[in-house]
Parts: sequence; C-alpha cells; structure tokens
Amino acid sequence: MARIAEDLLLLLLDNAANRPALDRDRREKALGAAVLLDLALACRVRPAIDGEPTGRLLLLAGPDLHDPLLDPAVQLLHRRPWKPQAAVTKLRRGVEPALLGWLEHCGYIRPIQLRGKRFNGSLTWPIADRSRVDHARSALLAALFDCRCPTPTTAAIISVLHTVDGLGALLSLNDRGWRWVNSRAGEIAGGGWVDESAAEIPLLNLAMVTSAVRPALT
Repeated sequence: MARIAEDLLLLLLDNAANRPALDRDRREKALGAAVLLDLALACRVRPAIDGEPTGRLLLLAGPDLHDPLLDPAVQLLHRRPWKPQAAVTKLRRGVEPALLGWLEHCGYIRPIQLRGKRFNGSLTWPIADRSRVDHARSALLAALFDCRCPTPTTAAIISVLHTVDGLGALLSLNDRGWRWVNSRAGEIAGGGWVDESAAEIPLLNLAMVTSAVRPALT
C-alpha cells in the first residue's frame, strides 16, 4: 500500500476548500517523493553504497507489490540507477490524478463538480470517510507536539512537508508554535525518529532514502 503518498494527499485535501493545498509544484514534488519513500519502506529502493553509482537510488528486485500506485512506479524506475531529483521528477508526473482516483475508489473522497460559469466545471474532493485522515492528522500532531515517536508513515510525511515548507498547509500557529514545530520537524526529517541500534531494515532504509531525497525537494 502506498500509505505515505495516500495519507499525505488526504491531509492536503482536508481543508475548507476540499482541494489539495500547496501550489502545484511543491505538491507534485511532495507526492512524487512520497511514492519513492513508500518504495523505500517496502525495500524496493535503496541508496547506492561503496562501489555502486555515487549519489544514485537503486531499484531492488522483488515480486509485484500488488498496489495500483507502487507497481507502476517500479516499472518507471526499473531501467537504471536514478539520481534522487530525477526519480522524483519521474514519479511526480501523473501521481496526483492517480492518487485521487484510487482514494475515490476506496471511498475516502467523493469528487464533486462545481456548477456555474465562475467555476468552469472545476472539481472539489470532499472527504467522504474521515477515519483515515483523522488518524493521520492525530499521529502527525502527536509526533510534532507531544514528542511521540512517529510511525514510519508519519515520519515520512513530516519530513517531506518540512522540506518543501508545506507544514503551513496543515497547521496555523503563532511564531512560538512555528519555532517549536520547525525544530521538531527538522529533527524527524534528519532521522532522529530511528533507533539505529534496534530498528528493522525497512525503517533504516526509509530513513536513508529520506535523507537522500530531501535535497531534491528544495
């Protein structure tokens, strides 16, 4: 399951306008990176090590993930090692419509076409089932404000949003609040949520790929 990308888009849709927050460029970068981090958590992508192409991400062999978003992503990346920026650029193309379609299929959102000349047939995507987005938001707030150790999904979402300066799409805070959030989010984005001595391989891999991908988002 592309949990990171799906939860990220649900959080960006959870607003009064029922439309994805952030400008298009930052949003597509964030979603493309989120798909890449989903592959990292599934141990299908890892950073190169000594003796391999420097600064590249390598796709690892494995069975189909049986996911309508991740399996196409694997196919896009299968040809060669990728620089993180190139991988994000490749994955961001078409990712938002694919995610919207899948979230609609799963019953989490319900597209509505606005009527009238001023709207020109534009769409909104109200949340139809709040269970998942509420859980994602609660986990994000607990990690940022209660200093709870985030789940891998929450850590990846915070890392991506912090890097693209996108947490303001989800939070409204005073200066003191932002100083706290930026410090805490920076700690998480830097991998501070992972206990390297005890972490399982998928978590370590996620942290390493996150570190490699973040410069591609700035």
